[in-house]
Amino acid sequence: MMAEPVRLIVGLGNPGPEYDATRHNAGVWYVDALARAQGIFLNEDKKYFGATGTFTFEGETIRLLVPTTYMNRSGQSTSALANFFKIPVTQMLVAHDELDLPPGVARFKQGGGHGGHNGLRDIVARHGNSKDFYRLRIGIGHPGSAQLVTPHVLNKPSAADRELIERAIDEAVRFTPDMLRGEFSHAMNGLNGFRA
Repeated sequence: MMAEPVRLIVGLGNPGPEYDATRHNAGVWYVDALARAQGIFLNEDKKYFGATGTFTFEGETIRLLVPTTYMNRSGQSTSALANFFKIPVTQMLVAHDELDLPPGVARFKQGGGHGGHNGLRDIVARHGNSKDFYRLRIGIGHPGSAQLVTPHVLNKPSAADRELIERAIDEAVRFTPDMLRGEFSHAMNGLNGFRA
């Protein structure tokens, strides 16, 4: 059975050079990798509170978005763009860092809660409490204690972990065309079998 095809891909993170290389920006790394693969650049667009770019895939326009709000206001950006272009929440893929997966693992997911992730929480709230968007969960590992989560996500991974994360992102990029076709099960099963 075909799922909804993806028309908007969002990479979550925090703006500014001090955050670029931090674990919380893993979603941005995925969108940047996708843009590089398509040979396009993202440009700041204040209407959408983010940096955007487009490419064409099998005759359809695919939009990329990196919110330039802070993480906890990501939905301000996604809702502005999705509403303007009339993209339903069911055709949105949100890439984000995931504490519950180790570096080197990434997973596509459809729907679900926000799991305490502030970016996902704001997106759900700003899209009429709908949780029905796709997610790309990019493993960053858990520091082992709730008290350590904030410094963990706001710091840079080790070089070895960064390489593992980037390999998982490259694999997610490889399966993204399936998401654009609405072949969710194929993309999910393919990516689930990968571990860097």
